[in-house]
Amino acid sequence: MDFFDRFAVPHPSFAIYASMVAIGLTTIAIIAGLTYFKKWGYLWREWITTVDHKRIGIMYLISALVMLFRGGVDGIMLRAQLAVPDNTLLDSQHYNEIFTTHGVVMILFMAMPFIMFFMNLVVPLQIGARDVAFPRLNALSFWLFFMGAMLFNISFVVGGSPDAGWTSYFPLASEEFSKSVGTNYYMIAIQIAGIGTLMTGINFITTIMKMRAPGMTLMKMPMFTWSALIANLIIVFAFPVLTVALAMGTMDRLFGTHFFTLDNGGMDMLWANLFWVWGHPEVYILILPAFGLYSEIISTFSGRNLYGYKSMVWSMVLISLLSFLVWAHHFFTMGQGAFTNSIFSITTMIIAVPTGVKIFNWLLTLRKGKIRMTTPMLYSMLFIPLFTLGGVTGVMLAMSAADYQYHNTMFLVAHFHNVIIPGVVFAMLAGLTYYWPKMFGFMLNERLGKWTAWLLSIGFVLAFIPMYITGLDGQVRRSFTYSESTGFGPLNMVSFVGAGIMAIGFVLIVYNIYYSIRYASRDISADPWDARTLEWPTHTPVPEYNFAIVPEVKSSEPFWDAKKHDHKLFKGEIEKIHMPNNSGMPFLMSCVFFVWGFSLIFSLWIPAIITTIGIFIFMTLRSFEKDHGRYIPVKEIEETESELRGA
Repeated sequence: MDFFDRFAVPHPSFAIYASMVAIGLTTIAIIAGLTYFKKWGYLWREWITTVDHKRIGIMYLISALVMLFRGGVDGIMLRAQLAVPDNTLLDSQHYNEIFTTHGVVMILFMAMPFIMFFMNLVVPLQIGARDVAFPRLNALSFWLFFMGAMLFNISFVVGGSPDAGWTSYFPLASEEFSKSVGTNYYMIAIQIAGIGTLMTGINFITTIMKMRAPGMTLMKMPMFTWSALIANLIIVFAFPVLTVALAMGTMDRLFGTHFFTLDNGGMDMLWANLFWVWGHPEVYILILPAFGLYSEIISTFSGRNLYGYKSMVWSMVLISLLSFLVWAHHFFTMGQGAFTNSIFSITTMIIAVPTGVKIFNWLLTLRKGKIRMTTPMLYSMLFIPLFTLGGVTGVMLAMSAADYQYHNTMFLVAHFHNVIIPGVVFAMLAGLTYYWPKMFGFMLNERLGKWTAWLLSIGFVLAFIPMYITGLDGQVRRSFTYSESTGFGPLNMVSFVGAGIMAIGFVLIVYNIYYSIRYASRDISADPWDARTLEWPTHTPVPEYNFAIVPEVKSSEPFWDAKKHDHKLFKGEIEKIHMPNNSGMPFLMSCVFFVWGFSLIFSLWIPAIITTIGIFIFMTLRSFEKDHGRYIPVKEIEETESELRGA
């Protein structure tokens, strides 16, 4: 019985038991399929042990899409619960768990890997590099993220989900008020994934600073690479704060320390401050690469170079600095005083200035442009008005006196989603459509893509605009139900309908992928969009070494200049190319991390100690390993180039 009490779901329901069965059957089906088709060797050689940045990027993409649907189901359940007054679809505990996992999954295990996917796929190609600076570290970063995500996701079938919100505020997240292991999952799974993210930050800063093609100065870098550089600088400064906070929270829960307790010298507000010192820059870690994608797409499909290149760069730099100076705007109503509130109110509102610069730059890029309304461009056009609305409501929230009305209401929920969905999710889908042919050699169906963009936009408006109204009327967030007398019912039903329309849009994405795999033409060029930057002149599919000859750059749009002004990108002769060897060590090490994390969550000290030793053994082995990579001979490169040109 003790064993069952420890590992079974604390709040069982039919849905959870059905999920357990579904997970079990899916796992069996995958194992059986791989065995029947004899794909275990292929999976190990080509994917699990790969250090190729493009394949690692695709693995990030698959993870992000799976998590998008996992988090999306949570969102639908939340809206279904609130669709009518006094609903009993979910009880309060189940509702707490779902809104907690929805937030964590969507921010950390969906949006973050989507960003990592684009960085891995695009950055080395855009700067004319053959790989990232530390390929094996890149693989370890992915596998740590993946194991952290898996550890977090098994919580709802083994031991129970976290229930203290995605912010996991103390003392609610303490042992006293959150007795299940759910919050242990939160602390340790995010810690493991966060270590991987921090490694990614270091890796890509080094890559961008050290591996750019000849002639590519900082002010000639493509805008997405600039956005990736700044986002990774924010990661390197912000994620250590989260790492420390999670370690302190873990010690409070597992070892009885008192960093965040209400007594014995603990300070619950210390957690809140540490969390938001990381949490607010995290929003810009997501949004800046999204801005970079929009810049590339709007420029390409306007047929013009990006208006105000330097002002775009400096506005991103300014946003990154300001992102660390606004965290206390989350505490306007927590008694920190009028002077402090005023300071953080001003710094928060100032962010609207560089953000507005970007909006105007995109609009001025469109002006007199020869606009092609492709699916990526449609997402970009829909993004501008929807995101601007989110920005305006953000300024409303930045007014500390007015925040007493909005705080802790659905108005805040509406604002946050109004920024993240058009700002990040639309950018990810636009970028996915844009780069799909470069990854897989065929294009996604344009008609289905446009239908999806419109469905998501209409669904978004119906789902979240009513929340502004109910929030201003006083509907609090994080409450699992409300009475009919409040009058919130009709608008919440509209929100539910909107969420359903968005769900149809996401299903349509899956159908588009299926349809395009079956019917899309494979006879496309390496440059199907008539693009402007270096990721497009190389072959499709991109060879392992990216470029047979390293390109030489003279502007921020070298490919466009090469096409229109007859500049020669690739000079010189083909030479042998040095590439890293595959390695299974990152995967195996991350597996040990997974067992280590699971052991800590359930306070299984002997396996925790053994796996801790195992992690240090892996680090020691790597320190003494002599693997200098390999060279691809000239003949093999020429044969590959000839074959790809023929295709």
